[in-house]
Amino acid sequence: MNQIDQVLTSLRRVIRAIDLHSRQLVKTASVTGPQLRLLQLIRSQQGGTVKELADAMSLSQATVTSIMDRLESRNLIARVRSQTDKRKIHPQLTASGNALLDTAPTPLQDSFVRKFDQLHTWEQHMIIASLQRVAEMMDAEEIDASPFLDIGSLDRAEASETSAGKTDDHKG
Repeated sequence: MNQIDQVLTSLRRVIRAIDLHSRQLVKTASVTGPQLRLLQLIRSQQGGTVKELADAMSLSQATVTSIMDRLESRNLIARVRSQTDKRKIHPQLTASGNALLDTAPTPLQDSFVRKFDQLHTWEQHMIIASLQRVAEMMDAEEIDASPFLDIGSLDRAEASETSAGKTDDHKG
């Protein structure tokens, strides 16, 4: 196998690993990766605002609001208006949201982070530089992306649609 084929095969394996894990997450927990991450952040940053959650996820407030809409429609979160500043909304987990988090599998990036942290600093820098160069070579350096590993749109209208085989053309 020539070098370009090795690179493309490795990229395909990474994409495929993310896709398989994302599908398994939807199948077992009925949430997408970004939905699970937002639920985790709501739990850990109790009283956090939508802006703070969006910043923590490296996503726009509009995207986080869209994800919250889906979570709220499934009764996994509730939006509570601030008592001190009525313009601020503080999402809170419902009992269903807490139960889902208690049984949800760990996100793919948790395993990656654990293994990445075990590398020497020079290896970490080499991987970062290489991946940044690959993104540049693919004209992808301006694409808005969260550090959350997920395939396709950032969020799906209903997790069950994905597992039922419908298309993923929903806005995130």
